[in-house]
Amino acid sequence: MTEKLESIIKLPPVEQIGIVVKDIDKAIAFYSSVFGLGPFKVVEIENKGFTYKGKKGDCKMKLAFTRSGPMEIELVQILEGETPHTDFLKEIGEGVQHLRFRVKDLDSELAKLSKEGIEPVFYNRMAEFGVAFAYINSDKIGGVMFELFETPEGFQMGE
Repeated sequence: MTEKLESIIKLPPVEQIGIVVKDIDKAIAFYSSVFGLGPFKVVEIENKGFTYKGKKGDCKMKLAFTRSGPMEIELVQILEGETPHTDFLKEIGEGVQHLRFRVKDLDSELAKLSKEGIEPVFYNRMAEFGVAFAYINSDKIGGVMFELFETPEGFQMGE
């Protein structure tokens, strides 16, 4: 019998699966023609002033979004810069890179995790979108990156 442990934070249901790809256009064509996913909304953004591995950085990203029931599927292609996505692509190749959870107060959740020695590996507040995110790495146990995502109510990046 497994003992019930007290959690540091309580996450809501997963709302997004993030998939890193080399070529977003080829990935969209594949997922659409083989699995019937789509339509995809494609956007290019500049992610400026993020912190990754303790250093400030910028990147250009091409993102594609679609829904599968209540779940958002995000395809991520990094056009310029170094991010967890580029490292994932180098080390593992294309595939599922993160699960996203929407939180009301990112800084509060990060403070709770910090008390336990858990720090974000990728973090930014993007004022132009009114969002903030942090990637929490669990590769030592479980092997999945968690994205904690703070947004205004009803916000969808792909809409």
